[in-house]
Amino acid sequence: MARVVVDVMLKPEILDPQGQAVASALPRLGVNDVTSVRIGRRIEIEFAGEPDLDRAREIADKLLANPVIEDFTVRVDTTGSDSRESQPAEAPA
Repeated sequence: MARVVVDVMLKPEILDPQGQAVASALPRLGVNDVTSVRIGRRIEIEFAGEPDLDRAREIADKLLANPVIEDFTVRVDTTGSDSRESQPAEAPA
């Protein structure tokens, strides 16, 4: 199966309250060098056979993103692994 990844982000001029909430919480965790956080969505589309980027763009434009306030990118996932597998988090030192 071929996987296409669609990343959807708010346009830069659109306020991102969720990103601002994360950015304002970071100093409480001792992280002081982050100046901005933007939150987006990642959507994975699996095609039978070859990936169809044109079809994925059409899906993203008509269904996955609001073109008034969001931008999106479409790319073929070339990692060859199941990106849904979670990686264990490292414990703080």
